Amino acid sequence: MRSIQDDYLSRAGAGKFTTEDALALYDKPSYLFSLADKLRKKSVGDEVTYVINRNINFTNMCIGTCKFCAFKKQDGYIMSIREILEKTKAAVDINATEVCIQGGLLPDWDVSNYCEILESIKNEFPQLHIHAFSPMEVFHAAGNSNISIKETLSCLKKSGLGSMPGTAAEILADRVREEICPDKLTTHEWINVVRTAHRTGIPTTATIMYGHIETLRERIEHILTIREIQKKTGGFTEFVPLPFMPLNNMLGTGKQVSRGVEDLKLHALARVLLYPNIKNIQVSWVKLGKKLAQSALDCGVNDLGGTLMEEQISKSAGATSGEYMAPAEFERLIREIKRVPKQRDTLYRHVNGF
Repeated sequence: MRSIQDDYLSRAGAGKFTTEDALALYDKPSYLFSLADKLRKKSVGDEVTYVINRNINFTNMCIGTCKFCAFKKQDGYIMSIREILEKTKAAVDINATEVCIQGGLLPDWDVSNYCEILESIKNEFPQLHIHAFSPMEVFHAAGNSNISIKETLSCLKKSGLGSMPGTAAEILADRVREEICPDKLTTHEWINVVRTAHRTGIPTTATIMYGHIETLRERIEHILTIREIQKKTGGFTEFVPLPFMPLNNMLGTGKQVSRGVEDLKLHALARVLLYPNIKNIQVSWVKLGKKLAQSALDCGVNDLGGTLMEEQISKSAGATSGEYMAPAEFERLIREIKRVPKQRDTLYRHVNGF
């Protein structure tokens, strides 16, 4: 007779998990973690990957009104191209293969400003992969330039954009978005930017920001939306759950957030719902801390993200795990749980001879 675990494995393996299936499984954490770990092993084996990269947040000034943001400052900074290049060189000097570039929304910036950043980096460091500009930044640039999303993305790609972070997704439910980020692009607009990027030959990550006012059902339906996009485009490289950080922002006022089993359940659920369409599930060591991130590797996760070198957005909202993790530390955390560390590039190709 088939066990419940066998039935879950069969349904997940066929990519047929529904919202109701996920709700039922969520209340059975031992089944959930075991299933996620099995699917991780079937999908990517025992390798755990990481990337040597650097974050560059080029401005903390923004016209946005997101209630969860602790990064925005009225009297903040805007980096010059020279400053961006200096930070990029420091990344190249430690063998980074990627720079990740994002910033606030400046009122007068159009596509030419974003292209200038890309072209300046590519001229100096042609070998470097540029992972940059969220769907919100692309939407903002398109609007200020009076051109289409497709034209905007084509300009960015021509200027050197290699891939995009799938941030600004938060929760892909307009009920939630109207409350936490009313001036941000809608669910439909986010999906349109991402689909267009994929069709333009620009891969993206996918994210979810969870743990604020959303329901469990909305979390699950967000992940299933990502699954449906991936079935059509194949353009997502990874899925990254991002826990809400409650300090120094309006949305977090009065909230006490403890990290633990609920975080592990969300990562495991992502593996189950996205199998076999998205191979890579990443955990944010900056937000969860090193030990919980290590635990997530037994709950469906196979990627620890990047070295970063600096990280301002999570730090400003209360993250305390640091801004840099050296490759040797990634390797130690991975080997401690008897898994195989591999350095990767942005597109999950092995580097350094592997």
